[in-house]
Amino acid sequence: MKPYTAFCSHVLFPLHERLKGHASVAVRKRLEASQWWSAERIEADRVERLRAFLTDIGTHVPYFVELFKARGFDPRAVTSIDALRALPLHGKPEMRAQADRLKADDHGPLTRYNTGGSSGEPLIFYMGKARKSHDVGAKWRATRWWGVDIGDKELVVWGSPIELGAQDRIKQIRDALMRSELLPAFEMSPANLDRFVAEIRRVKPAMLFGYPSSLSLIGTHAANKGLRLDDLGIRVVFVTSERLYPEQRQAIMRAYGAPVANGYGARDAGFIAHECPSGQLHICAEDIVVETVRPDGSPCDAGEAGEIVITHLATRDFPFVRYRTGDVGLLGGVGQGACACGRGLPVLAEVQGRTTDFVVAQDGTVMHGLALIYTLRDLPGVERFRIEQLSLDETVVQVVPGPDFDEAAEQRIAHDFRARLGSAVRVKIERVAQIPSEASGKFRYVVSRVAPALR
Repeated sequence: MKPYTAFCSHVLFPLHERLKGHASVAVRKRLEASQWWSAERIEADRVERLRAFLTDIGTHVPYFVELFKARGFDPRAVTSIDALRALPLHGKPEMRAQADRLKADDHGPLTRYNTGGSSGEPLIFYMGKARKSHDVGAKWRATRWWGVDIGDKELVVWGSPIELGAQDRIKQIRDALMRSELLPAFEMSPANLDRFVAEIRRVKPAMLFGYPSSLSLIGTHAANKGLRLDDLGIRVVFVTSERLYPEQRQAIMRAYGAPVANGYGARDAGFIAHECPSGQLHICAEDIVVETVRPDGSPCDAGEAGEIVITHLATRDFPFVRYRTGDVGLLGGVGQGACACGRGLPVLAEVQGRTTDFVVAQDGTVMHGLALIYTLRDLPGVERFRIEQLSLDETVVQVVPGPDFDEAAEQRIAHDFRARLGSAVRVKIERVAQIPSEASGKFRYVVSRVAPALR
Protein backbone atom coordinates (compact mmCIF):
# COMPACT_ATOMS: atom_id res chain seq x y z
CA MET A 1 0.00 0.00 0.00
CA LYS A 2 1.37 3.39 -1.01
CA PRO A 3 2.02 5.89 1.82
CA TYR A 4 -0.75 8.32 0.87
CA THR A 5 -3.28 5.52 0.46
CA ALA A 6 -2.30 4.16 3.88
CA PHE A 7 -2.70 7.65 5.38
CA CYS A 8 -6.20 7.98 3.90
CA SER A 9 -7.30 4.46 4.81
CA HIS A 10 -5.90 4.42 8.35
CA VAL A 11 -6.13 8.07 9.40
CA LEU A 12 -8.11 10.49 7.23
CA PHE A 13 -11.17 8.42 6.38
CA PRO A 14 -11.54 6.90 9.89
CA LEU A 15 -11.37 10.45 11.30
CA HIS A 16 -14.00 11.57 8.78
CA GLU A 17 -16.33 8.72 9.80
CA ARG A 18 -15.78 9.31 13.51
CA LEU A 19 -16.68 12.98 13.14
CA LYS A 20 -19.93 11.93 11.44
CA GLY A 21 -20.72 9.52 14.27
CA HIS A 22 -20.39 6.45 12.03
CA ALA A 23 -19.00 3.11 13.14
CA SER A 24 -17.81 2.19 9.63
CA VAL A 25 -14.29 1.26 10.69
CA ALA A 26 -15.53 -1.12 13.38
CA VAL A 27 -18.05 -2.61 10.94
CA ARG A 28 -15.37 -3.19 8.30
CA LYS A 29 -13.05 -4.86 10.82
CA ARG A 30 -15.87 -7.08 12.08
CA LEU A 31 -16.81 -8.10 8.55
CA GLU A 32 -13.21 -8.73 7.55
CA ALA A 33 -12.89 -11.15 10.46
CA SER A 34 -16.23 -12.93 9.99
CA GLN A 35 -15.82 -13.46 6.23
CA TRP A 36 -13.29 -16.21 6.96
CA TRP A 37 -15.60 -18.09 9.32
CA SER A 38 -17.18 -21.34 8.24
CA ALA A 39 -20.60 -21.14 6.61
CA GLU A 40 -22.09 -22.78 9.72
CA ARG A 41 -20.58 -20.22 12.07
CA ILE A 42 -21.71 -17.31 9.89
CA GLU A 43 -25.24 -18.72 9.84
CA ALA A 44 -25.34 -19.21 13.62
CA ASP A 45 -24.14 -15.65 14.17
CA ARG A 46 -26.68 -14.31 11.68
CA VAL A 47 -29.56 -16.09 13.44
CA GLU A 48 -28.46 -14.55 16.73
CA ARG A 49 -28.29 -11.11 15.15
CA LEU A 50 -31.69 -11.62 13.50
CA ARG A 51 -33.27 -12.57 16.83
CA ALA A 52 -31.81 -9.46 18.50
CA PHE A 53 -32.92 -7.23 15.63
CA LEU A 54 -36.50 -8.52 15.60
CA THR A 55 -36.73 -8.28 19.38
CA ASP A 56 -35.51 -4.69 19.20
CA ILE A 57 -37.94 -3.51 16.50
CA GLY A 58 -40.74 -5.50 18.15
CA THR A 59 -40.22 -3.26 21.18
CA HIS A 60 -39.52 0.13 19.60
CA VAL A 61 -41.10 0.32 16.12
CA PRO A 62 -44.89 0.91 16.32
CA TYR A 63 -45.73 -0.97 13.12
CA PHE A 64 -43.82 -4.08 14.16
CA VAL A 65 -45.03 -3.93 17.75
CA GLU A 66 -48.60 -4.22 16.44
CA LEU A 67 -47.74 -6.72 13.68
CA PHE A 68 -45.98 -9.13 16.04
CA LYS A 69 -48.82 -8.90 18.54
CA ALA A 70 -51.49 -9.49 15.88
CA ARG A 71 -49.64 -12.54 14.53
CA GLY A 72 -48.62 -13.97 17.87
CA PHE A 73 -45.01 -13.75 16.73
CA ASP A 74 -42.39 -13.94 19.49
CA PRO A 75 -39.06 -12.64 18.14
CA ARG A 76 -37.23 -14.00 21.19
CA ALA A 77 -38.11 -17.53 20.04
CA VAL A 78 -36.44 -17.17 16.64
CA THR A 79 -34.01 -20.05 16.05
CA SER A 80 -33.57 -19.96 12.27
CA ILE A 81 -33.76 -17.63 9.30
CA ASP A 82 -36.90 -19.50 8.20
CA ALA A 83 -38.77 -17.82 11.08
CA LEU A 84 -39.07 -14.76 8.83
CA ARG A 85 -41.65 -16.59 6.74
CA ALA A 86 -44.19 -16.00 9.51
CA LEU A 87 -44.05 -12.29 8.64
CA PRO A 88 -45.57 -10.60 5.57
CA LEU A 89 -43.65 -9.34 2.58
CA HIS A 90 -43.26 -5.57 2.34
CA GLY A 91 -43.17 -3.85 -1.03
CA LYS A 92 -43.08 -0.14 -1.71
CA PRO A 93 -46.89 0.25 -1.29
CA GLU A 94 -46.80 -1.35 2.17
CA MET A 95 -43.81 0.75 3.21
CA ARG A 96 -45.47 3.96 1.99
CA ALA A 97 -48.69 3.10 3.82
CA GLN A 98 -46.89 2.83 7.16
CA ALA A 99 -44.78 5.99 6.78
CA ASP A 100 -43.82 7.34 10.22
CA ARG A 101 -45.00 4.17 12.00
CA LEU A 102 -41.84 2.52 10.69
CA LYS A 103 -39.62 4.88 12.68
CA ALA A 104 -38.36 3.56 16.01
CA ASP A 105 -39.69 5.51 18.98
CA ASP A 106 -36.11 6.05 20.18
CA HIS A 107 -34.48 6.59 16.78
CA GLY A 108 -31.37 8.68 16.42
CA PRO A 109 -30.69 11.16 13.61
CA LEU A 110 -32.37 10.07 10.38
CA THR A 111 -31.64 11.14 6.83
CA ARG A 112 -34.46 11.19 4.28
CA TYR A 113 -33.93 9.38 0.98
CA ASN A 114 -36.07 8.34 -1.94
CA THR A 115 -35.80 5.79 -4.71
CA GLY A 116 -35.73 6.90 -8.33
CA GLY A 117 -39.21 5.65 -9.10
CA SER A 118 -38.26 4.17 -12.49
CA SER A 119 -40.82 1.43 -11.81
CA GLY A 120 -43.51 4.04 -11.21
CA GLU A 121 -43.35 3.38 -7.46
CA PRO A 122 -41.00 5.84 -5.73
CA LEU A 123 -40.39 5.28 -2.03
CA ILE A 124 -39.43 7.78 0.64
CA PHE A 125 -37.46 6.14 3.44
CA TYR A 126 -34.96 6.98 6.18
CA MET A 127 -31.48 5.87 7.18
CA GLY A 128 -29.96 5.96 10.63
CA LYS A 129 -26.26 5.97 11.40
CA ALA A 130 -26.10 2.21 11.91
CA ARG A 131 -27.40 1.56 8.40
CA LYS A 132 -24.97 4.06 6.88
CA SER A 133 -22.09 2.54 8.83
CA HIS A 134 -22.96 -0.93 7.56
CA ASP A 135 -23.21 0.14 3.93
CA VAL A 136 -19.89 1.97 4.06
CA GLY A 137 -18.16 -0.82 5.98
CA ALA A 138 -19.47 -3.55 3.69
CA LYS A 139 -18.48 -1.69 0.53
CA TRP A 140 -15.08 -0.91 2.03
CA ARG A 141 -14.49 -4.59 2.78
CA ALA A 142 -15.40 -5.59 -0.77
CA THR A 143 -13.15 -2.89 -2.24
CA ARG A 144 -10.17 -4.29 -0.36
CA TRP A 145 -10.80 -7.77 -1.80
CA TRP A 146 -9.36 -6.42 -5.03
CA GLY A 147 -6.16 -4.92 -3.65
CA VAL A 148 -7.34 -1.31 -3.68
CA ASP A 149 -8.31 0.90 -0.79
CA ILE A 150 -9.67 4.30 0.15
CA GLY A 151 -7.04 6.80 -0.92
CA ASP A 152 -6.18 5.02 -4.17
CA LYS A 153 -7.20 7.14 -7.15
CA GLU A 154 -10.84 6.50 -8.02
CA LEU A 155 -13.01 7.74 -10.87
CA VAL A 156 -16.77 7.37 -10.38
CA VAL A 157 -19.00 7.37 -13.47
CA TRP A 158 -22.37 8.02 -11.91
CA GLY A 159 -25.63 9.84 -12.40
CA SER A 160 -27.67 9.80 -9.21
CA PRO A 161 -29.20 13.20 -8.41
CA ILE A 162 -28.40 12.60 -4.73
CA GLU A 163 -24.68 12.29 -5.34
CA LEU A 164 -24.61 15.09 -7.88
CA GLY A 165 -26.68 17.39 -5.70
CA ALA A 166 -24.35 16.92 -2.77
CA GLN A 167 -21.31 18.41 -4.43
CA ASP A 168 -20.94 21.13 -1.85
CA ARG A 169 -17.56 22.51 -0.83
CA ILE A 170 -17.04 20.15 2.12
CA LYS A 171 -17.72 17.08 0.01
CA GLN A 172 -15.50 18.34 -2.77
CA ILE A 173 -12.66 18.81 -0.28
CA ARG A 174 -13.24 15.33 1.17
CA ASP A 175 -13.29 13.71 -2.27
CA ALA A 176 -10.12 15.58 -3.25
CA LEU A 177 -8.37 14.34 -0.12
CA MET A 178 -9.52 10.77 -0.77
CA ARG A 179 -8.57 11.13 -4.46
CA SER A 180 -12.06 10.31 -5.72
CA GLU A 181 -13.47 12.16 -8.73
CA LEU A 182 -17.01 12.10 -10.13
CA LEU A 183 -17.96 12.01 -13.82
CA PRO A 184 -21.70 12.70 -14.31
CA ALA A 185 -23.13 9.96 -16.53
CA PHE A 186 -26.40 11.52 -17.63
CA GLU A 187 -25.77 12.17 -21.31
CA MET A 188 -23.50 9.87 -23.28
CA SER A 189 -23.15 12.13 -26.33
CA PRO A 190 -20.04 11.89 -28.54
CA ALA A 191 -18.70 15.12 -27.05
CA ASN A 192 -19.18 13.86 -23.51
CA LEU A 193 -17.66 10.49 -24.38
CA ASP A 194 -14.58 12.31 -25.68
CA ARG A 195 -14.40 14.20 -22.39
CA PHE A 196 -14.83 11.03 -20.32
CA VAL A 197 -12.03 9.27 -22.19
CA ALA A 198 -9.74 12.29 -21.78
CA GLU A 199 -10.49 12.47 -18.06
CA ILE A 200 -9.76 8.79 -17.48
CA ARG A 201 -6.48 9.14 -19.36
CA ARG A 202 -5.58 12.24 -17.33
CA VAL A 203 -6.44 10.81 -13.88
CA LYS A 204 -5.00 7.29 -14.44
CA PRO A 205 -7.20 5.88 -11.64
CA ALA A 206 -6.41 2.69 -9.76
CA MET A 207 -10.11 1.85 -9.86
CA LEU A 208 -13.20 2.79 -11.83
CA PHE A 209 -16.71 2.63 -10.40
CA GLY A 210 -19.97 3.03 -12.29
CA TYR A 211 -22.75 1.65 -14.45
CA PRO A 212 -21.73 -1.20 -16.77
CA SER A 213 -23.58 0.41 -19.69
CA SER A 214 -21.67 3.68 -19.27
CA LEU A 215 -18.25 2.14 -18.71
CA SER A 216 -18.58 -0.26 -21.66
CA LEU A 217 -19.77 2.58 -23.91
CA ILE A 218 -16.82 4.78 -22.89
CA GLY A 219 -14.40 1.91 -23.50
CA THR A 220 -15.86 1.15 -26.93
CA HIS A 221 -15.75 4.84 -27.85
CA ALA A 222 -12.08 5.04 -26.89
CA ALA A 223 -11.27 1.98 -29.01
CA ASN A 224 -13.10 3.46 -31.99
CA LYS A 225 -11.01 6.61 -31.59
CA GLY A 226 -7.80 4.61 -31.39
CA LEU A 227 -7.19 5.68 -27.79
CA ARG A 228 -5.89 3.19 -25.23
CA LEU A 229 -7.26 2.90 -21.70
CA ASP A 230 -5.57 -0.40 -20.87
CA ASP A 231 -2.14 1.11 -20.22
CA LEU A 232 -3.11 3.42 -17.36
CA GLY A 233 -2.59 1.05 -14.42
CA ILE A 234 -6.30 0.52 -13.68
CA ARG A 235 -6.44 -2.45 -11.28
CA VAL A 236 -10.19 -3.13 -11.12
CA VAL A 237 -13.47 -1.86 -12.56
CA PHE A 238 -16.38 -1.96 -10.10
CA VAL A 239 -19.84 -2.04 -11.70
CA THR A 240 -23.27 -1.88 -10.10
CA SER A 241 -26.89 -0.66 -10.36
CA GLU A 242 -27.60 -2.40 -13.67
CA ARG A 243 -27.51 -5.96 -14.88
CA LEU A 244 -24.01 -6.78 -16.10
CA TYR A 245 -24.26 -8.62 -19.42
CA PRO A 246 -21.44 -10.99 -20.49
CA GLU A 247 -20.72 -8.85 -23.53
CA GLN A 248 -20.30 -5.79 -21.32
CA ARG A 249 -17.91 -7.62 -18.98
CA GLN A 250 -15.73 -8.64 -21.92
CA ALA A 251 -15.87 -5.16 -23.46
CA ILE A 252 -14.87 -3.52 -20.16
CA MET A 253 -12.01 -5.96 -19.57
CA ARG A 254 -10.66 -5.38 -23.09
CA ALA A 255 -10.99 -1.61 -22.89
CA TYR A 256 -9.43 -1.02 -19.47
CA GLY A 257 -7.14 -4.04 -19.17
CA ALA A 258 -8.54 -4.84 -15.73
CA PRO A 259 -10.87 -7.36 -14.10
CA VAL A 260 -14.53 -6.48 -13.55
CA ALA A 261 -16.04 -6.74 -10.06
CA ASN A 262 -19.81 -6.86 -10.12
CA GLY A 263 -21.79 -5.52 -7.17
CA TYR A 264 -25.46 -5.84 -6.31
CA GLY A 265 -27.43 -3.50 -4.10
CA ALA A 266 -29.79 -0.55 -4.06
CA ARG A 267 -30.21 2.65 -2.17
CA ASP A 268 -33.28 1.30 -0.39
CA ALA A 269 -32.20 -2.34 0.02
CA GLY A 270 -28.57 -1.71 0.93
CA PHE A 271 -25.19 -3.13 -0.11
CA ILE A 272 -26.29 -6.72 -0.69
CA ALA A 273 -23.58 -8.69 -2.51
CA HIS A 274 -20.24 -8.25 -4.20
CA GLU A 275 -18.08 -10.30 -6.51
CA CYS A 276 -14.81 -11.70 -5.19
CA PRO A 277 -11.68 -12.25 -7.33
CA SER A 278 -12.73 -15.91 -7.73
CA GLY A 279 -15.89 -14.81 -9.53
CA GLN A 280 -18.54 -15.49 -6.87
CA LEU A 281 -21.12 -12.89 -5.85
CA HIS A 282 -20.92 -13.10 -2.05
CA ILE A 283 -23.85 -11.93 0.07
CA CYS A 284 -23.08 -9.60 3.00
CA ALA A 285 -24.73 -12.26 5.12
CA GLU A 286 -23.60 -10.98 8.51
CA ASP A 287 -26.16 -8.16 8.32
CA ILE A 288 -28.39 -9.01 5.35
CA VAL A 289 -30.78 -11.93 4.87
CA VAL A 290 -31.66 -12.70 1.25
CA GLU A 291 -34.70 -14.77 0.28
CA THR A 292 -36.13 -15.55 -3.16
CA VAL A 293 -39.89 -15.90 -3.50
CA ARG A 294 -42.45 -16.75 -6.14
CA PRO A 295 -45.16 -14.26 -7.19
CA ASP A 296 -47.49 -15.74 -4.54
CA GLY A 297 -44.89 -15.12 -1.84
CA SER A 298 -43.95 -18.76 -1.30
CA PRO A 299 -40.23 -19.57 -1.04
CA CYS A 300 -38.40 -20.72 -4.14
CA ASP A 301 -36.93 -24.19 -4.35
CA ALA A 302 -33.21 -24.74 -4.84
CA GLY A 303 -32.24 -23.73 -8.36
CA GLU A 304 -35.43 -21.73 -8.89
CA ALA A 305 -35.32 -18.03 -9.76
CA GLY A 306 -37.59 -15.66 -7.90
CA GLU A 307 -37.97 -12.14 -6.60
CA ILE A 308 -35.18 -11.10 -4.25
CA VAL A 309 -36.41 -10.18 -0.77
CA ILE A 310 -34.09 -8.71 1.85
CA THR A 311 -34.09 -8.19 5.60
CA HIS A 312 -31.44 -5.68 6.63
CA LEU A 313 -30.30 -6.19 10.23
CA ALA A 314 -28.70 -2.74 10.50
CA THR A 315 -31.95 -0.81 9.92
CA ARG A 316 -33.51 -0.78 13.40
CA ASP A 317 -34.29 2.96 13.23
CA PHE A 318 -36.36 2.44 10.06
CA PRO A 319 -36.56 -1.31 9.45
CA PHE A 320 -36.48 -3.13 6.14
CA VAL A 321 -37.97 -6.54 6.87
CA ARG A 322 -38.79 -8.96 4.06
CA TYR A 323 -38.54 -6.08 1.59
CA ARG A 324 -39.41 -6.85 -2.02
CA THR A 325 -36.66 -5.44 -4.20
CA GLY A 326 -38.38 -6.02 -7.54
CA ASP A 327 -35.24 -7.84 -8.73
CA VAL A 328 -35.14 -11.45 -9.88
CA GLY A 329 -32.31 -13.73 -8.86
CA LEU A 330 -31.11 -17.17 -7.91
CA LEU A 331 -29.48 -18.16 -4.62
CA GLY A 332 -26.47 -20.45 -4.54
CA GLY A 333 -27.29 -23.98 -3.42
CA VAL A 334 -26.57 -25.34 0.03
CA GLY A 335 -23.52 -27.57 0.03
CA GLN A 336 -22.26 -26.21 -3.30
CA GLY A 337 -18.78 -26.14 -1.85
CA ALA A 338 -16.60 -23.39 -0.50
CA CYS A 339 -15.55 -20.57 -2.79
CA ALA A 340 -11.97 -20.73 -4.01
CA CYS A 341 -11.36 -17.38 -2.31
CA GLY A 342 -11.80 -19.10 1.07
CA ARG A 343 -14.65 -16.94 2.34
CA GLY A 344 -17.56 -18.66 4.04
CA LEU A 345 -20.12 -16.11 2.86
CA PRO A 346 -23.13 -17.50 0.94
CA VAL A 347 -23.47 -16.80 -2.76
CA LEU A 348 -26.03 -15.08 -4.93
CA ALA A 349 -25.67 -17.31 -7.98
CA GLU A 350 -27.33 -14.92 -10.41
CA VAL A 351 -29.10 -11.58 -10.59
CA GLN A 352 -31.30 -11.77 -13.67
CA GLY A 353 -32.56 -8.19 -13.55
CA ARG A 354 -35.67 -6.36 -12.49
CA THR A 355 -39.13 -7.80 -13.01
CA THR A 356 -39.58 -5.10 -15.66
CA ASP A 357 -36.58 -6.55 -17.55
CA PHE A 358 -38.75 -9.53 -18.47
CA VAL A 359 -41.16 -9.53 -21.40
CA VAL A 360 -44.37 -11.50 -21.83
CA ALA A 361 -45.49 -13.15 -25.07
CA GLN A 362 -49.13 -13.05 -26.13
CA ASP A 363 -49.54 -16.67 -25.03
CA GLY A 364 -48.32 -15.79 -21.52
CA THR A 365 -44.78 -17.11 -21.89
CA VAL A 366 -42.33 -15.10 -19.76
CA MET A 367 -38.81 -14.55 -21.07
CA HIS A 368 -35.92 -12.33 -20.19
CA GLY A 369 -35.41 -9.27 -22.35
CA LEU A 370 -32.21 -10.89 -23.62
CA ALA A 371 -34.43 -12.88 -25.98
CA LEU A 372 -35.05 -9.60 -27.82
CA ILE A 373 -31.72 -7.92 -27.11
CA TYR A 374 -29.73 -10.52 -29.04
CA THR A 375 -31.46 -9.61 -32.30
CA LEU A 376 -30.43 -5.97 -32.01
CA ARG A 377 -26.88 -6.76 -30.90
CA ASP A 378 -26.37 -8.98 -33.93
CA LEU A 379 -27.48 -6.33 -36.42
CA PRO A 380 -25.00 -4.01 -38.13
CA GLY A 381 -25.74 -0.32 -37.89
CA VAL A 382 -27.37 -0.40 -34.44
CA GLU A 383 -25.39 2.03 -32.30
CA ARG A 384 -27.78 2.11 -29.34
CA PHE A 385 -31.26 0.79 -28.65
CA ARG A 386 -34.08 0.61 -26.16
CA ILE A 387 -37.01 -1.81 -26.14
CA GLU A 388 -40.30 -0.93 -24.43
CA GLN A 389 -43.12 -3.45 -24.24
CA LEU A 390 -46.22 -1.28 -23.86
CA SER A 391 -48.72 -4.14 -23.79
CA LEU A 392 -49.10 -7.74 -24.91
CA ASP A 393 -50.02 -6.34 -28.32
CA GLU A 394 -47.48 -3.56 -28.84
CA THR A 395 -43.72 -3.14 -28.47
CA VAL A 396 -41.68 -0.06 -29.39
CA VAL A 397 -38.01 -0.28 -30.40
CA GLN A 398 -35.92 2.89 -30.42
CA VAL A 399 -32.73 2.68 -32.47
CA VAL A 400 -29.85 5.12 -32.87
CA PRO A 401 -28.93 4.09 -36.43
CA GLY A 402 -25.49 3.93 -37.99
CA PRO A 403 -24.75 4.07 -41.73
CA ASP A 404 -25.47 0.35 -42.18
CA PHE A 405 -28.92 0.41 -40.62
CA ASP A 406 -31.54 0.02 -43.33
CA GLU A 407 -35.07 -1.15 -44.01
CA ALA A 408 -33.92 -4.77 -44.11
CA ALA A 409 -32.65 -4.37 -40.53
CA GLU A 410 -36.04 -3.02 -39.47
CA GLN A 411 -37.76 -5.98 -41.10
CA ARG A 412 -35.41 -8.38 -39.27
CA ILE A 413 -36.25 -6.77 -35.92
CA ALA A 414 -39.99 -6.97 -36.54
CA HIS A 415 -39.74 -10.58 -37.73
CA ASP A 416 -37.66 -11.79 -34.78
CA PHE A 417 -39.77 -9.95 -32.21
CA ARG A 418 -43.01 -11.39 -33.57
CA ALA A 419 -41.46 -14.86 -33.60
CA ARG A 420 -40.88 -14.53 -29.84
CA LEU A 421 -43.79 -12.36 -28.68
CA GLY A 422 -46.55 -13.49 -31.06
CA SER A 423 -47.33 -13.12 -34.74
CA ALA A 424 -50.00 -10.46 -34.12
CA VAL A 425 -47.80 -8.15 -32.04
CA ARG A 426 -47.35 -4.62 -33.42
CA VAL A 427 -43.63 -3.81 -33.51
CA LYS A 428 -43.00 -0.09 -33.95
CA ILE A 429 -39.43 0.91 -34.81
CA GLU A 430 -38.35 4.49 -34.18
CA ARG A 431 -35.09 5.91 -35.52
CA VAL A 432 -33.82 8.51 -33.06
CA ALA A 433 -30.71 10.69 -32.76
CA GLN A 434 -30.04 9.64 -29.18
CA ILE A 435 -31.60 7.69 -26.34
CA PRO A 436 -31.19 9.38 -22.96
CA SER A 437 -30.45 7.47 -19.79
CA GLU A 438 -32.91 7.56 -16.92
CA ALA A 439 -32.85 10.45 -14.45
CA SER A 440 -30.49 8.43 -12.24
CA GLY A 441 -28.00 8.02 -15.07
CA LYS A 442 -28.74 4.30 -15.47
CA PHE A 443 -29.54 2.89 -18.87
CA ARG A 444 -32.15 0.16 -19.33
CA TYR A 445 -32.16 -1.80 -22.56
CA VAL A 446 -35.58 -3.35 -21.90
CA VAL A 447 -38.61 -2.02 -20.06
CA SER A 448 -41.87 -3.93 -19.94
CA ARG A 449 -45.17 -2.46 -18.79
CA VAL A 450 -46.65 -5.98 -18.66
CA ALA A 451 -46.34 -7.62 -15.24
CA PRO A 452 -44.83 -11.10 -15.64
CA ALA A 453 -45.97 -14.05 -13.56
CA LEU A 454 -42.44 -15.36 -13.00
CA ARG A 455 -42.14 -19.03 -12.36
